Amino acid sequence: MKKIILFAMLAVAGITASNAQTTKKASTKAAKVAKIDGAGMAFENETIDYGTIAHNADGKREFVFVNNGTKPLIITNAQGSCGCTVPTSPKEPIAPGAKGVIGVKYATDRVGAFTKTVTITSNAEGQPTKVLTIKGTVLPDPVKS
Repeated sequence: MKKIILFAMLAVAGITASNAQTTKKASTKAAKVAKIDGAGMAFENETIDYGTIAHNADGKREFVFVNNGTKPLIITNAQGSCGCTVPTSPKEPIAPGAKGVIGVKYATDRVGAFTKTVTITSNAEGQPTKVLTIKGTVLPDPVKS
């Protein structure tokens, strides 16, 4: 009888603990992307760190965002801080709740450390311009002996 009671208590405790953890995760995710009135733009990351990459490596990366507003998001311009940083943006409006991608290509033929920005202009409520950052270091070609 004691084993049955002990088993029942452990089962109830386990179910309670697992439900508490699930609820906590759901509320944390909801807190990350708050709904706003109008068009919104919430990025997963506002900085992309290329790390240390090889000379002439693939310099393409993506900033992923979601329209966390109630109206369609229209991106009117995406501008790199120099000619070595070339952004691409969606031409069509991003519906509320939908994801979008800002592509960026850094010219990795330039050796050394870099920090560049991409300025996004949109109809996002409260932030008509958003500055995103890319950074990293491009290594020189290995010296041949």
